[in-house]
Amino acid sequence: MKNIPLNTLDFAVVATYFLVVLGLVGVMLWRERGKPRSSESSSYFLGGRNMGWFVIGASLFASNIGSEHLVGLAGAGASGDFPAGQMEILAAVMLLLLGWLFVPFYLRSGVYTMPAFLEKRYSTWARSYLSWISILGYILTKISVTIAAGGVVFTALLGINFWTGALITILATGLYTVIGGLKAVLYTDLLQLFVLLAGAVAVSYYGLEALGGWDQVAARTTPAYTSLWRSISDPDFPWTGILFGAPILGVWYWCTDQFIVQRVLAAKNIQEARKGTIFAGYLKLLPLFLFVVPGVIAYALSTGTDPVLVFPERNGAPLYDAALPLMTTQLLPAGLRGLVAAGLLAALMSSLSSVFNSCATLFTFDIYQRYRPEASPAHLVWVGRIFTVILVGLGLAWIPMLELIEGGLYQSLQSIQSYIAPPIAAVFLLGLFLPRLHAAGAQAALLTGAFLGLLRLLLEVSGWALPTALHWFVAINFLHFALFLFLLCSGILIAVSYILPAKRDETLVNNLTLSKGPRSPISPGNAALSILLLLGIAALWYFFA
Repeated sequence: MKNIPLNTLDFAVVATYFLVVLGLVGVMLWRERGKPRSSESSSYFLGGRNMGWFVIGASLFASNIGSEHLVGLAGAGASGDFPAGQMEILAAVMLLLLGWLFVPFYLRSGVYTMPAFLEKRYSTWARSYLSWISILGYILTKISVTIAAGGVVFTALLGINFWTGALITILATGLYTVIGGLKAVLYTDLLQLFVLLAGAVAVSYYGLEALGGWDQVAARTTPAYTSLWRSISDPDFPWTGILFGAPILGVWYWCTDQFIVQRVLAAKNIQEARKGTIFAGYLKLLPLFLFVVPGVIAYALSTGTDPVLVFPERNGAPLYDAALPLMTTQLLPAGLRGLVAAGLLAALMSSLSSVFNSCATLFTFDIYQRYRPEASPAHLVWVGRIFTVILVGLGLAWIPMLELIEGGLYQSLQSIQSYIAPPIAAVFLLGLFLPRLHAAGAQAALLTGAFLGLLRLLLEVSGWALPTALHWFVAINFLHFALFLFLLCSGILIAVSYILPAKRDETLVNNLTLSKGPRSPISPGNAALSILLLLGIAALWYFFA
């Protein structure tokens, strides 16, 4: 079936949507015009620290819904990688962990960034390490992958050259981020949430209508296309990797990554932050139905003697990452196509603007301000804006390297994260439980993890032939590698900390550990909602077994 190009009505809807978004940014700036300049940096980087639970939860969800969902997660469903949806389901568990375990310590510490928290718990070196490794990780994963996804969406929806689409995405988002700040990002994320939900439901509805119902999905696919579980020998998503490796990536991303945690740092108080994480946990059960299932529907529509959808090819293989844009252009009526197209592009821009803002926060407070402590709040805001421009070029430069790394777009992101996440997850998680852990142990664990993770990445990209004894190091599944690296770094962290003495402020360290730190009140309502969410996760695991 031939692509149906967007018509005048579609483009009018797209234009209207972006005008609403820009108008919302303008309103945010207008409301901030009378604030004292001393609060300028707090407003720009942390939204004034007065956000409520609904905005926080919606932003956690909408900012996270980026390229790996709109392009890669739907592509995973189309290619038969249904267990990719497990990452979204497990995210709900990680959000509960963020709200119940980590949030009280983060908010009481009063920090702007995660590296600053790590400095309080361990040392200045740990702060510097996490600052630089986080910025590098954003460039290697979130920024470049999101830009690449923007190129894919522009090509599939508008017929625009990939690199042209990528440039449009990053230039428009760079401008949007420089002007807005976190408060504008949070409120535009709230708007994105409803557009995303409406658009994804519309795509699934029209896809099933064109197919003839869910029975046709089952008839045109194998049971593996709707199963969340794979055998231990599966090369991509073994069940052991899902249950034991994926949570390690989740702890890093949802509980310690600046990109996510910056939203809860903007909360009015601990209860609002916790309620926001629970709300986001419920929302994270939706991507399985919003993106993976439509990908499966797209695949079913591409089968048979007279396929409704025809996937474009890249390097002689179907480009399954184009599943959602193809369904939008080929199945939806005029006007609704424009709304979904706007949602796809705006969601990519929202995710990119969020990571730009978080990355700029890291650089400004954890690197620049340490050398210029006398810098004014207004000056710090300008530093963050200038650094955003630098990120644009670095993100574009890394895109070609993604094709050399295993899997599709979604798996590319997850595999790179498995090389970065384990040592960071270890020092944060174990640091809350074991007061005796200290700076020397953290440094040894972080350096070991960085070396082994970088070695794995370089060997994988290079494609060098390795001796049999070392072949497993590259061949092992990325989720199993994450588990291996986490256990190794945890062992080093504990061993070095218990063997070597350390000079530290015992009172400060005790306040940042679970056994001796202050307790936060438990709301019965939040507890009940959390239990209900866990039951929902169990139900999904059973239904899609």
